[in-house]
Amino acid sequence: MPLIAAIAAALVASAGLIWLITRDGSLALGYAVGLAALMAAGYAIARIRPNTREEAFAAPDWSVTVAAIEQPGTAIAVTDRANRLVCANSAYTDWFGIAQAPPNLALDRESMERLVRAAREAWRDGRGLAEPLGREGGPAGWRGEAERVGRGSDYLVWRFTPLTLEDPVARIGEWIAGPLGAFLSHSGIEAAVVGTDGAIRAVSTGFAERATGDPSATLAGQDFVAQLRSDDRERIYFAREGRRGTPQMLVQVALGDPDDARPARADEAPSLMLLVDSGVGIGGGWEGGGSVAATPQLEALLGALPLGLAMTDRDGRFLFANDAFLRAVAREEEGLPPFPSDLVVREDKSALIDAVRRFARGPATSGDMAVRLVHQADEPVSLGLAGVRGLGEAAVLLSLVDTTEETRLKRQVAQATKMQAVGQLAGGVAHDFNNVLTAIIGYCDLMLLRHTPGDSDYDDIQQIRANSNRAASLTRQLLAFSRQQTLRPEVLQLPDVVSEVSQLLKRLLGEKIVFRVHHDRDLGPVRADPQQLEQVIVNLAVNARDAIHARGDGTGKLTLATRRVSAADVRKMGSDIIPVADYTVLVVQDNGGGIPQSLLGKIFEPFFTTKEQGKGTGLGLSTVYGIVKQSGGFIFADNVAGPGGEPEGARFTIYLPVHRGAERREAREDAAARASGWSSGGRVLLVEDEDMVRAVAERALSRAGYEVTTACDGEEGLAAIANGGAFDLIVSDVVMPGMDGPAMVRAVRKVRPDLPVLFMSGYAEEQLRSEIDVDDMHFIAKPFSVQQISDEVARVLAESRGRAGADST
Repeated sequence: MPLIAAIAAALVASAGLIWLITRDGSLALGYAVGLAALMAAGYAIARIRPNTREEAFAAPDWSVTVAAIEQPGTAIAVTDRANRLVCANSAYTDWFGIAQAPPNLALDRESMERLVRAAREAWRDGRGLAEPLGREGGPAGWRGEAERVGRGSDYLVWRFTPLTLEDPVARIGEWIAGPLGAFLSHSGIEAAVVGTDGAIRAVSTGFAERATGDPSATLAGQDFVAQLRSDDRERIYFAREGRRGTPQMLVQVALGDPDDARPARADEAPSLMLLVDSGVGIGGGWEGGGSVAATPQLEALLGALPLGLAMTDRDGRFLFANDAFLRAVAREEEGLPPFPSDLVVREDKSALIDAVRRFARGPATSGDMAVRLVHQADEPVSLGLAGVRGLGEAAVLLSLVDTTEETRLKRQVAQATKMQAVGQLAGGVAHDFNNVLTAIIGYCDLMLLRHTPGDSDYDDIQQIRANSNRAASLTRQLLAFSRQQTLRPEVLQLPDVVSEVSQLLKRLLGEKIVFRVHHDRDLGPVRADPQQLEQVIVNLAVNARDAIHARGDGTGKLTLATRRVSAADVRKMGSDIIPVADYTVLVVQDNGGGIPQSLLGKIFEPFFTTKEQGKGTGLGLSTVYGIVKQSGGFIFADNVAGPGGEPEGARFTIYLPVHRGAERREAREDAAARASGWSSGGRVLLVEDEDMVRAVAERALSRAGYEVTTACDGEEGLAAIANGGAFDLIVSDVVMPGMDGPAMVRAVRKVRPDLPVLFMSGYAEEQLRSEIDVDDMHFIAKPFSVQQISDEVARVLAESRGRAGADST
């Protein structure tokens, strides 16, 4: 909205200016309407063009495809309708070879059948899934997926990923087949992991021994139900043991996707099957009405498993919960409440109470339901419920996966994605707006040359120019946030920057706020734009001043400190964000009451502010963030605790890497001296697609004594050179329709390798230099004034003449 308002203000100001000069209202109105229509049409064309452009498809180059599908840890292959292998990446070659194409791979019979079904589903429905996959006599090792692709849907793309990387159920299977399963077997509990198709994926050694007599048997792929048998009283036995063995109590735990909040039925996800030997312990067997010792055994089991599990009695009261369950419900310190319904929001209480009662008093079944926990009411989670029998007071088993870390990572990714999208939008809008501001500021400069203070129009023109500069300042803030601002980095010491801005800070803070500065010794130099660093310090100081004033009577303290942080110190910090290196750190700390914890993750977002409407744009901290990141640094915000443990103030910590190169300030000073001694005159080729910017630049350079030839795009500029034009300098925009500025300059350099070029752009100089491979390139940022472009052209010509003179000698 500030940009739209600025554009509208610029249009009204331009129309008002024309009316003041010509006194013709219809002319001023027509100019404003025409300019608005041109801008709207340009914006619409820019939005439509990418969607209407048709791309011609070239013949497939499979070598390019092979290079594109190279992914570590994933085997990828492409087959045609004749089931021929078209191409494959190195992982596929290493795992399966190239002798056979899917589904005819060297796998066991069940795996090949799953691959055939997946291929059939992919050709029919567009996608097919095959899992698990394994070789004969070996464990399940892969998950396969087929997808139909191509302009004529003539190909299948196969992707094979190791189950240990993609499937958390496979990891649980490894635990069950390993020492955890042996521990459970010693406690009278046999375990198996069963897929949605009822096939066994992993079993404990005790389960294998009781089912087959061989503790080393894997039973992978066999039907789980076939390993058991029930009698007329629905008591469960191992099929091999029959009624000679002890009855088993079966508990089924659904292993659904922890990231999926949708309730999943037990037949929609793999399950952990637990067979509890009801003949173990005191109190007799199954016929005695349940084992008294079975509940402690089950509690030991629940405490050992990584899943969040808890038990309730028939009345729905909690009996036990393991540590994973307490972490999932954020009650590690408080412990369990009396009932499960106390963990959820008010709207879900009645549904959970009814579900617990139903599973406790009905048949031994299992299911899932979506609930919202009190500590994260905005994100539903899946709560599993299973009725258990023969365990004394225990009646319902609850399962909940601890998704705290996954939720935190999701929020961080969403925040980073939002910041990146807003930054790209801000940078694009600011770049286009810079062209408009260049024309407005330039025409104001040209008009001021014909007026003197005291003229009737002088004050109006100055007002237009002042508002245009204000809009340019807003544009620079947007570019700073999107890290596309043009920086003029120098090698400097942070204490020098703090010293330069200290007097200004004292006036901004006032007499009631105590301002203190502390510097470490042996600080390393940093490479940054001193003016932008001053802007960072001022923004943080103003933010601290407002926080102090909002807290009470306006009295407080602000401290600026610089510190030296070595690579060893960073290594001890163990940060995943800051690379190990030497840093010079700037710390800005106040006692303004701190930042609410819920807002710490939002303070660097653009247009986010806690101030009253009209008292803040919300760009201060986002500008600070953009400048620091564009300078290669890192910024962190946290609260400082007071004596009572409550937040006393906020602290911003900025890490800037120590610069190890030499300072080149002398070269810039020499260039400035040569420019000041340059006598104007020269032939300039001006290439700019925006008519208003081209007109302003042409008049500015012509007034400065240059012979200017204009071109509206790269092709026209190249034609001017080819037609024998002898120029001393090319002044060109970077982004233009058709042939852009860099492409034109590269073509010109083939015939005029010594011709200097001055690029004009609203994008950042560092970004352009990294993307444009052109020697002897100079740069001026938009928007610029008449005096600025004249001075820059003089500097470039002076530097070029000086270098030519040195070469001739």
